Amino acid sequence: MGETITVFGREFPRRPGYLNTASIGIPPVDAAAVLVDTVRRWSAGETAPPEFDDAVETARAGFAAIVGVPVADVAQGATAAGLIGPLAAAVPDGARVLVAAGDFASVTRPFAQQAHRGVRVTEVPLDQLAAHAPEHDLVAVSVVQSADGRIADVDALTAVRERHGVRLLFDVTQAAGWLPLRLDRADAVVGAGYKWLLAPRGAAWLAQRPSWVLGPPAGQRWPDVVRHGAGWYGTVERWGGGLYTPDAAARPGPAGGEDSPVWFAHAGAALTVPWLASLDPEALRAHCAGPADALRERLGTGPTGSAVVSVRADGAADRLAAAGITAAVRGGAARLAFHLSNTVDDAELAAPALLS
Repeated sequence: MGETITVFGREFPRRPGYLNTASIGIPPVDAAAVLVDTVRRWSAGETAPPEFDDAVETARAGFAAIVGVPVADVAQGATAAGLIGPLAAAVPDGARVLVAAGDFASVTRPFAQQAHRGVRVTEVPLDQLAAHAPEHDLVAVSVVQSADGRIADVDALTAVRERHGVRLLFDVTQAAGWLPLRLDRADAVVGAGYKWLLAPRGAAWLAQRPSWVLGPPAGQRWPDVVRHGAGWYGTVERWGGGLYTPDAAARPGPAGGEDSPVWFAHAGAALTVPWLASLDPEALRAHCAGPADALRERLGTGPTGSAVVSVRADGAADRLAAAGITAAVRGGAARLAFHLSNTVDDAELAAPALLS
């Protein structure tokens, strides 16, 4: 193994210049070892499906703790868009959905696909969501924007929800794992695990609160959500009668409608997600956003408190690559993401490439 770094008591590979967690995260060494061992046992015929149940439930509880909701409201799935889809299919005909301009398509496209029912999706700038929210039935937004790391004003949106009965759906895919979250007053929260939650791709979660159907204060009741992908895993007797019965008794809550999990993904998520949930959220944010703000200072821009830095400059991506920095290009700008295996040294490495 190459160079490593110990962060909050866990060992990570140290890959200087890797600033791409917003695309795919680097797991701690022991999480990767769990996956390797799982594949080894699989290849030797030493695994059995029921053994993954504990991992699924452990990861589920970790996600619930991170976003601040009861675990009974959380369903697991494979992707954020796949979990949002049934919610989008259940909004009333003609529903008015407000989204942030340029938000990630996994958040917005499921609702746009309902246009045949008169569902209308309206885009406004991120900082104008709260102002326009009272004119809509639902606000669906990423807490942290994928393209540039801007952070939605969750408090302002929650206040509008309380006053006007507007439902809120928050996507935390780019937020959970570094940004402190307390989203118990949202009506739905979704997140994929393969970025900042450091899980393998194939683990995602949806917290559907009772208020999604019953309505927030001053809101109207909505139709029940039909889980068109519901399978055997959501039944009470998942290893018994639920395997072969079309109308088997379902587990209570959203988990009763979930499809079977991606087992290997949850084997990794069961280690990383609860661990991240156990950390001091402000210390975690400081570790990630601190180097990002140090880079902004070097670039002459003000701090934002976001772990994601977006730089729009000619040739920036090529200069970063030439300097050995792994980043992404989103919306025509270079996107650099700082997470647990990063330090201020990565900011010092990136700054000359962006300033040249």
